[in-house]
Amino acid sequence: MGGLSIWHLVLVAVVVLVLFGGKGKLSDIMGDFAKGIKSFKKGMSDDDEAKVKAAETPVVPPRDPAAH
Repeated sequence: MGGLSIWHLVLVAVVVLVLFGGKGKLSDIMGDFAKGIKSFKKGMSDDDEAKVKAAETPVVPPRDPAAH
């Protein structure tokens, strides 16, 4: 009880091969999923950088032409 038999290891190996191995549809899906995560993280960091730049940019009030 509690130990891994050879059948457990074979089952895990088959699942890993189906998900990540070969040129099957599932491996393509997993690759697309990884690309989606990377682009999401990049988009989140771009938003953070834009907020930092907006906070660092000084606000200059418009000049009043009648004040000359």
